Amino acid sequence: MKGLTFSLKRAVGISGLKNKIARKTGIPTTRQGLERKVGQTVLSAITCEKKS
Repeated sequence: MKGLTFSLKRAVGISGLKNKIARKTGIPTTRQGLERKVGQTVLSAITCEKKS
């Protein structure tokens, strides 16, 4: 079956736990998400914009 993969992290529940923590704290657990959040914070600090 093409496209069928097994993920040990999903089977054990690590992925779900990381997502749950990220949602509660507001801090992304992925590198890309963290870079995006830091970049957004820096840009809003430079332009003096408040989060809505």
